[in-house]
Amino acid sequence: MLALSGMRTRWIAFVGSFVALALGVGLIAATGLALAATFDAPERGPERFAAAPVVVRAADHLRVDTPTGTRSKPLDHPGPVGPGTADRLAALGRTVADRTFPADVTAPRTGTDARAVPTGLPSKKPRTGADPTEVRTGQDTEEPPTGPAVKAVRTGADPRKSRTGQDAEARVGHPWEVATAAPYRLTSGRAPAAPGEVVVTTRPGGAPLRTGDRVLVRTPAGNAPRTVVGTVAGRGFEDAVFFTDDEAARISPDIDALVVHADATAVRRALGPDSGMDVLTGHDRRRADPDPDRDARALVSVNALLGTAAGITLFVSAAVVASTFSFAVAQRRREFGLLRTAGATPGQIRRTVCAEAVLVGVLASAAGVWLGAGAAPLLVGRMTEAGLAPPWFALGDASWPLHTAFWTGVFVATAGALVSCHRAGRTAPTEALREAAVDSRVMPASRWAAAVLVLLAGLGLPALALAVDPGDLLGRKSYITRPMLLVVGFALLAPVLVRPVGRLLTWLPARLPGATGVLVRENTAAGVRRTAAVAAPVLITVALAATLTGTVATLEEARATEARTATTADFVVTSGQEGRPLAPAFVERARAVEGAVVSVSRSTAVTVLEEDTALVTSEAHAVDPARLAAVSELPVTAGRLSDLDDDAIVVNEEWLTTRVGDRVTVWLGDGRKASLRIAAVLATGTGDNGVYVTRRNAGGAGVDRIDVKVAEGADRRAVAATLHTAGAATGTRVTTRAEWLTANGPGTNDQTRTGLRMILGIALLCTATALANTLVMATSDRVRDLAVLRLAGATAPQVLRLVAAEAVVAVGVGAVLGGVVAAVNLLVVWGALVLLRVMSAVVVPWGTLGLVVAAAALLAAVSAVLPASLALRTRPVELAGARE
Repeated sequence: MLALSGMRTRWIAFVGSFVALALGVGLIAATGLALAATFDAPERGPERFAAAPVVVRAADHLRVDTPTGTRSKPLDHPGPVGPGTADRLAALGRTVADRTFPADVTAPRTGTDARAVPTGLPSKKPRTGADPTEVRTGQDTEEPPTGPAVKAVRTGADPRKSRTGQDAEARVGHPWEVATAAPYRLTSGRAPAAPGEVVVTTRPGGAPLRTGDRVLVRTPAGNAPRTVVGTVAGRGFEDAVFFTDDEAARISPDIDALVVHADATAVRRALGPDSGMDVLTGHDRRRADPDPDRDARALVSVNALLGTAAGITLFVSAAVVASTFSFAVAQRRREFGLLRTAGATPGQIRRTVCAEAVLVGVLASAAGVWLGAGAAPLLVGRMTEAGLAPPWFALGDASWPLHTAFWTGVFVATAGALVSCHRAGRTAPTEALREAAVDSRVMPASRWAAAVLVLLAGLGLPALALAVDPGDLLGRKSYITRPMLLVVGFALLAPVLVRPVGRLLTWLPARLPGATGVLVRENTAAGVRRTAAVAAPVLITVALAATLTGTVATLEEARATEARTATTADFVVTSGQEGRPLAPAFVERARAVEGAVVSVSRSTAVTVLEEDTALVTSEAHAVDPARLAAVSELPVTAGRLSDLDDDAIVVNEEWLTTRVGDRVTVWLGDGRKASLRIAAVLATGTGDNGVYVTRRNAGGAGVDRIDVKVAEGADRRAVAATLHTAGAATGTRVTTRAEWLTANGPGTNDQTRTGLRMILGIALLCTATALANTLVMATSDRVRDLAVLRLAGATAPQVLRLVAAEAVVAVGVGAVLGGVVAAVNLLVVWGALVLLRVMSAVVVPWGTLGLVVAAAALLAAVSAVLPASLALRTRPVELAGARE
């Protein structure tokens, strides 16, 4: 009953705590529900081979036996189905060979443009003065394949433009005979019967292709106009172009998969146990689909984002609730003193405060769960709209996040009040009455001990990481969780730091004419608990905002610095689409450019067994070492790049074995096992310094990047014109070094920034609630002080300006302390980069910090002025004689 009576009497303090906790629980519940939906990717059945009885393809996983069991890793470049295997299986029943290769389509013109230039008809004479980056559809002719067909292809829009002004739509090519394995069914026209005929898939929003259209199709064998003789409805997992079987075999000779119309047992028996082939039936046929792990992989970033948001929400909510309860208990010292005088024991006061906290926690948690259940669908919808989650992402039916959020809220409320309960019970009646005017003894020994321990941990752990593993400090988990220890430490020390920081901020105003500056300085120093309670949420938000955005921006700048330093080429050519190689025809033409050093690179992977327990895969690049040295300056710490050959490998300092001359056992991208000698070691850097091998160890990867350096004395314009001409003929975009660095420079990852804004938005919401609540409580508790000022001659506007100035100074104190925390964390990141041999500047997000501090200051001023203006409506004499 005493707890209920106290809550009715001081409902303002409990309303603020209720709102802050309900909001925090609601955010935890909403993010928890969304997080639960990321644990299981949607169950999808086979797509490309849904109608195939048996699918045979090369094993796509590397499996290695270790003392602790078999370890498995996906292969970067699974091999093809060999002709001998195909012949053996053909004896069991009908077989259909599947081949997959890039087949980008330039859609025909429509309307007035179609009348201006006949669609698909070759021009008798090329235009003069045309932009060399355009694709001249009229004079492109089919060329024989000059390189391996690429198997890892993705769908999506290609930014390259054709001569007609239409986008070259990225598609994949297949032989027509395999279309029945999906199954695809004709919706118009007929099957292709001649080399120049194709069937295409159609989908809403795609290119408006119809039977009879003449289109330009780019394949690894070259470019050629073709006639659409039929269409099939798209099935959602790919945009396809179907050729005749012979034409597909000419474009891509390797067999990627084999559909076998026979018994699966007979197929396995014919292949034998050591064939290196997978026999897929039933749901396992899903593994032969394009990118079968795309759903699970798409949820990894969503899981990390929501987990981070939930963790930060919990941390901010706990800190805010603890600060609010602490300030509320400090305001009630006079009340507790009277209760002690009336005979209440310390235990009774503690139980009363704890009972109030539990009651508020239960009610607020219940409200928060209700809010979170309603907000979760909105959160998921916003994430899909912003591209943070895949379009199919949806909530499941899990209920455990609601239970977790509820009990978390109750625990946070109870734990946040425990320290305050202990302090309330320890205060003697006379001490409470004596301390009512000015805050003193705001830092007991227990709080000093806790602050020192937390700060030692917050500073010691990064120092240890700098000495042992600096690269670990650049991980997302590290730079998100590391600031929390320092935030807690500074928050615990806030009552001690408030006076010196407040005096520093008010030093100049106190020397200006008038009494406002002096009053602000003295009131800030006298009301330590009030100022610390206002500064705490600002400290948390400023520290998180500066650390998160500053660290991400600093790392982006560091990666850009590495790229600028490592790349010395004049031109950089990439495919622009992950998994797609450059056109073989362009590669050959680029290699023949006079007056240029051309270095081609293939993206692959190598896997190593570390300590006989774990398979670790590293990104690798297959290069010609002599040409690589001419177009790049890699951060070599030991050995020489020129020593790289077919029997060698270049590793980085993250590898366990880094002594030049030692041999390491690796598995290449196609699963082959090799023992390679370490020729050189690269600095770890930000993690982008991968592994280098030669083309022989590329595992069948295609060329996906070309660096071109203009030779000394050569004509740069002539080299550029030749490259652009070759690019125009093959649909390849050639960029200068500056253009490539800009496209891959800081600020290009919009998803990361959107995720950070979401996390900071959550922190700001909690902070705004706590800030408004604390200032309303503090200002309502100062009505007698305000009345005394009025009786001393101050006008109402002067009093309101004083209250607003005090609130802004308290925000400034929190901003300064938060800035110190952020500065320490950013210096740790900079130190890690220096130790990793990356000399890059620290990027301070001044714009973000300015917005956060300005918003907090505005909210604080409004939250302080509104209750003060209401209080000033009562006559000062009545307020001065009022009792709490």
